[in-house]
Amino acid sequence: MSSMEKIKSKLKKSFFIVNKLYYLIIFIFLSIADLSLGFYYFILSVIIYLYKLLKSKIPIEVDRDIEPKTYVYKDIGEKSLKLDLWLPSNDMKYPVVFFCHGGGWISGFRNQPNNVSWCKYLASKNLAVVSIDYRYGYKNTMEDILSDYSDALEYIKKNHEALSIDKDKIVLMGLSAGGHLSLLYSTYYTKTENMERMEGIKGVVAYYAPSDLRDIFKADNKSIFSRFATKKTLKADPEEKEDIYRYYSPITYLSKNMIPCLLVHGKEDQVVPFSSSVKFIQKLKEYNVKYDFLVHKKGEHSFDTRRNDITTVNILEKTARFIRKLVE
Repeated sequence: MSSMEKIKSKLKKSFFIVNKLYYLIIFIFLSIADLSLGFYYFILSVIIYLYKLLKSKIPIEVDRDIEPKTYVYKDIGEKSLKLDLWLPSNDMKYPVVFFCHGGGWISGFRNQPNNVSWCKYLASKNLAVVSIDYRYGYKNTMEDILSDYSDALEYIKKNHEALSIDKDKIVLMGLSAGGHLSLLYSTYYTKTENMERMEGIKGVVAYYAPSDLRDIFKADNKSIFSRFATKKTLKADPEEKEDIYRYYSPITYLSKNMIPCLLVHGKEDQVVPFSSSVKFIQKLKEYNVKYDFLVHKKGEHSFDTRRNDITTVNILEKTARFIRKLVE
């Protein structure tokens, strides 16, 4: 690697670039020069961000016309928590992927475009997909979020006949924070040998998920968002209350009882350290747990919807095959 390439690589991973602080600096300078110009720049930036968010999807188009059905799985005061059920058809009971969105536990929703594209893709593989919403960590606790996750899972098990799903063939899947919830649920209840909670669950798939929440605060992880979101949800600083971070970390409960795992991560992830998945995989090896580990060497956080290369497509297809094999 040339010296110029090294400089570019360091700059790309810098605090300045990772957190897009150059946008803020441009805004400040424009506002100083002309307040209205700064305002228009801000509005334009918001529009571009929303456009990218709404266009975000996995790079595999699905030809089949599949529409979800929406159900309320839980009422909390005046708030109703919902899930979407994606079915290939109504002809049979399908194995189900229990899908949990990301967003640092403080943002995101079940039916935003990237999650919808995942649900359509998995449904095209003759899998039912249940995509859930849950409460956010800025007003609620991690315990609240975990109770929502558990209640949504219990809802589909209890209503499996009406939903046309096979409650004995469930795979947990999540992106980022959703992957963390999926890993935490499965590691905790396999460690404690809670057969009732784990009934019917055949495996877990986690995309770029933190396995140890303390990893988010490592010096080489420069994401302001991930640090803020974690502190906000856990209501604690990792240095002052490390025990809380251990308590809510999936790696804490990993045991020989763990169900088969698929972990997926990009090496260039600047939000959730790639090393967090590597550490989890090493533990899986120690306990002789069945696993697969798919790595995108150039992938950043959310690479599955940001990249349109052959490596990403191959990872998506391998993910579908891993799930199908678990529920055959």
